[in-house]
Amino acid sequence: MLTVAIYGSRHQNERASKIDTLLSTLSRRGCRFVFHTKIYNHLLELLDHKPDWNICSVTDKTIFSADLAMSIGGDGTFLRTARWVGDKMIPIVGINTGHLGYLTAFDIDQQDELVEVLFDGSFKIENRTVLAIEAPSVPSSIWPFALNEVSLVKNDTASMINVMSTIDGAPLANYLSDGIIVATPTGSTGYNLSVGGPVVQPTSPIFVVSPIAAHSLTMRPLVVDDSSSLDLTVTARSNTFRVCLDGNFFSLQCGSTVTVRKAPFAVRVIQRADDNFADKLREKLLWGVRN
Repeated sequence: MLTVAIYGSRHQNERASKIDTLLSTLSRRGCRFVFHTKIYNHLLELLDHKPDWNICSVTDKTIFSADLAMSIGGDGTFLRTARWVGDKMIPIVGINTGHLGYLTAFDIDQQDELVEVLFDGSFKIENRTVLAIEAPSVPSSIWPFALNEVSLVKNDTASMINVMSTIDGAPLANYLSDGIIVATPTGSTGYNLSVGGPVVQPTSPIFVVSPIAAHSLTMRPLVVDDSSSLDLTVTARSNTFRVCLDGNFFSLQCGSTVTVRKAPFAVRVIQRADDNFADKLREKLLWGVRN
């Protein structure tokens, strides 16, 4: 019996019946489910009948076990699913019910194909690099890891910050800017891309360091080995700055140092067996399309 952890966006008003069909089909094929509380309650509110899902447990805790996790939503939902799975190394399959769905492997309308792929094993699993941070006073509510990026940004909209950086203990540069992004290959198509950073093949063993609105022409995005350790010390006119991890943020006192390095675990992403980087660029990012 296959145990599947279910996490999803709570914006499924138009797709609840399709999700119900998918989960009912998987139940008949012998799957049982560990639901996150929020998506479970959301789906029950939308459905006009009692579903016939094979439920193992419903929880909002991170203490659970499963053979794979299913993320139902868009890319933001996938990032939250990765946070829920944590360091368990449970493979995650993304089902797109959102917009871009760059991290997802299937659309909700492709559920017949999804079921067959899961049961005949005709998929591959990619290990995606995760970033880990060390910093003073990280709130207990913050998961100190990121699948996409870690960014250090100004809190005061009227002034910039200075990020004094070292790489493996050697001085790198003082970034005078609105902030700085350290992105994984997976996150290279997110915030990093919007500030002019490169698109990176998702399984590449590197990080990208990109300044945000740098106040110098000599500050450009930098690609470094993912075995590197980055120390980032922020000073500014204001008292605090903001640390963001995949959209979750907290504030630190200026003068604090944030260390960014590769996490001791990876996020395992299920992809179609024939999936390739070039096809995804053309399909999702319209790579090379002329207006």
